[in-house]
Amino acid sequence: MFVKQVWLEQYRNIQTACIQPARHLTVLYGSNGQGKTNFLESVYLLGNARPFRSAKVPDLICHDSKAAAVRGSVLSAGIESDILLRLEQNTRRVTVDGKAIQRAADLHGKLAVVIFSPDDTAMVKLGPETRRRYLDRSLYASDAGFLQDYHSYYRILKQRNALLKTNQQEGLDLWTEQLAEAGIRLMDHRQRYTDRLNHLLQQKYQQIAGEQEKVALIYQPDVPCPSEENRVETLQTVLNNQREQDLRYKTTGRGPHRDDLTFLIGGRPLKGFGSQGQQRSFVLALKMAELDHLHETFGEMPVLLLDDIASELDLERMKNLLSYVRQREVQTLITTTDVTPFLPVLQQDSKLFRVEEGRLTYEGNGTP
Repeated sequence: MFVKQVWLEQYRNIQTACIQPARHLTVLYGSNGQGKTNFLESVYLLGNARPFRSAKVPDLICHDSKAAAVRGSVLSAGIESDILLRLEQNTRRVTVDGKAIQRAADLHGKLAVVIFSPDDTAMVKLGPETRRRYLDRSLYASDAGFLQDYHSYYRILKQRNALLKTNQQEGLDLWTEQLAEAGIRLMDHRQRYTDRLNHLLQQKYQQIAGEQEKVALIYQPDVPCPSEENRVETLQTVLNNQREQDLRYKTTGRGPHRDDLTFLIGGRPLKGFGSQGQQRSFVLALKMAELDHLHETFGEMPVLLLDDIASELDLERMKNLLSYVRQREVQTLITTTDVTPFLPVLQQDSKLFRVEEGRLTYEGNGTP
């Protein structure tokens, strides 16, 4: 997959801009707060219709403007597509080749994107909600069917919680049964995906970190259902046993919405026993595992976005990463405040841009 061109209008601090990323490596450099990450986010939007940073639609629109637009020309499976997002007030409208799409699933496969940012490293130490969000976002990129089951579960959960808030027990059994059925489908998606990432993780960690520690990614369901049979009944029983407490607290206290991921290094929790460098390498190795999984899914490499990468990795790990993405022919966009470490790796298939107050200045490919 390949992004040929991106046009931006009234997007965050960018009034108007057009960028044609390099086939291999594009480096955007400048001081903090100039808009470098906004350019990465616009590429992510083309593939997902949502920003990778928590933001409402009005946050994406330039100050004093009523609307914004992000438009991209992307190449996937040999087919070029024109993707346009129009942002206005609290609405997003997406068209592909001029035809409106109504569901996010209709955008699936047009542009797969993997993002690595400082916020991703923080998920090692933050709570389960952060890791669940990472798991579900990355899962959606490769599994179009997941989104329907995800929305189904959380829609039913919302209905069950609405009953609990009004202390109504009539109809609670029906919603509990439906929640258990949808919950098992959601857990199956998460388990299969985690197993696949874990299979790829060890090799990627060694490539990035140059270290031999055994690492692992473990899916940690809130309600384990180990038996192949009667799994729906197992989850439903737990939910029913929780009923009195749920009525007391007016919310559903158990289920897949409480799932977590466990990160291990040397058989011990990464959070407590991994150094800061090991934690960063682990998360980046997860991202590399995502790249390979998406490659298996679509038959071509996705686009890789690296936000403020120099602040997250030392020089040796960064060299290992850039060597890996070059070997795999991954189109990569990087933001940094210091361009110096990247100058030695810029080649003819690279581009260098300076970003200042939302404006782009092309500075060649960095080669003499």
